[in-house]
Amino acid sequence: MAPGNGSGDKKIYVSFAGLPLTFDLKWPFHRSTSGSDWYVLHGNIWVEHTEGLHATVAVNLSATVAEVMPSLEPKDAESPVINALRKEVDRKQVEFLKSGKLLPIHFSSRHYNFRTNRWVFEKATEEQIATFVQRKVYWQTRAGSAEVWMADPTDAQYLDTTTQHLSDIAGGFMNEGLWTMERAYARATDKLMSQAVRFENEMKAALAELEQKHAFERG
Repeated sequence: MAPGNGSGDKKIYVSFAGLPLTFDLKWPFHRSTSGSDWYVLHGNIWVEHTEGLHATVAVNLSATVAEVMPSLEPKDAESPVINALRKEVDRKQVEFLKSGKLLPIHFSSRHYNFRTNRWVFEKATEEQIATFVQRKVYWQTRAGSAEVWMADPTDAQYLDTTTQHLSDIAGGFMNEGLWTMERAYARATDKLMSQAVRFENEMKAALAELEQKHAFERG
């Protein structure tokens, strides 16, 4: 459980399009049994506040990327795995169903810049980061958190920014009355939570785009 989300609360990871996601990863990674040079991790991605929409995934980690990771334990691998899955959701490669089928997700060198030795997922603009933090506080509060940790390094990695920058942007919205803040922890105000229609419409629009894309591919 990441700091600032409250004991027993779900940890919400927001997609670029505004989907509130939770991840249930079945650690540890294990060697592929098919003879391929992969490490495999199974799990489920859930879209919160829907009627059971989820995707069952098998994360196929390439040996090339495994070599640059300190370890395949959750403390080192969880953030990039979650961000690789979020990226696939962003790319509309993940179909969410009420009864999910197993979907292989390739976690390969396209997620890593070997020249700079850094993970590469999204390159967010200032406007996108601002929208992201609003969605994060709204959905994490809806999930039951009294306070939301704004300096999450997993989010910073996903957006290609720093935890300090996330905190600075969050501080600007504190001045607008959307939440109060103490250190890097936000508490949503009624002004933010009264925008429920906006956030939920954004979620519905993102789901509709996903469904349209996969319906087209199914013919």
